[in-house]
Amino acid sequence: MIAKRIIPCLDVKDGQVVKGTNFVGLRNVGDPVELATFYSESGADELVFLDITATHEQRDTVINMVERTAENVFIPFTVGGGVRTIFDVTRLLKAGADKVSVNSAAIKNPDLIRKASDRFGAQCVVVAIDAKKTAEGKWTCVVNGGRIDTGIDAIEWAKEAERLGAGEILLTSVDTDGVKDGFDLALTKAVAGAVKIPVIASGGCGKPEHFAEVLKETGASAALAASIFHDGTFTIREVKDICSKEGVNIREA
Repeated sequence: MIAKRIIPCLDVKDGQVVKGTNFVGLRNVGDPVELATFYSESGADELVFLDITATHEQRDTVINMVERTAENVFIPFTVGGGVRTIFDVTRLLKAGADKVSVNSAAIKNPDLIRKASDRFGAQCVVVAIDAKKTAEGKWTCVVNGGRIDTGIDAIEWAKEAERLGAGEILLTSVDTDGVKDGFDLALTKAVAGAVKIPVIASGGCGKPEHFAEVLKETGASAALAASIFHDGTFTIREVKDICSKEGVNIREA
């Protein structure tokens, strides 16, 4: 059985890791490379960087961050945010990212997934899906920080992303994000059950038991969180210990 992964997420703005609520009241948390190095040494299995400003003007800043991370961190890391073209994907991978995450651009131009997968391999392509519940057992994809509902069925989009060549799905529940009452188990189970590629659960984690719950009950291959790690509320070691006690086959820190 493949071991489950614990992944810290770092939101990056103007070259610094920030945190806030729904991108409001953002404050600096620290240097992304220093934090990435700390998490790597603390037992994180992978890292995800999201460029939340997602502007072309900041792309050089992000490229520099990726290069510095690749020099200092020796676990896989994914970079996303503002990735619109195959050129963006190429630059990030050449700078040292192991994977590139695409979201809104893939919905607007699904062929971007195929082109990136054909050129670099499916293992480099992560499709991020932000999903919002519309009815019992139904979720649609939203973009622009959850403000625009595309009307696209999230489960069908996950299946299409896999067909086009995605190697992984980063699935965030808009409904549970920031609430800290736990991951959206129904959504995660539905998507993980619809595809054969790994699914990373995101949105809603408030304590280590939430990791164990989503990894045991949904078929997710990994779980991601930000605040509980950045705030120092829990360590990666504590999360992994509780997951192990709950019977999750977890990678050792």
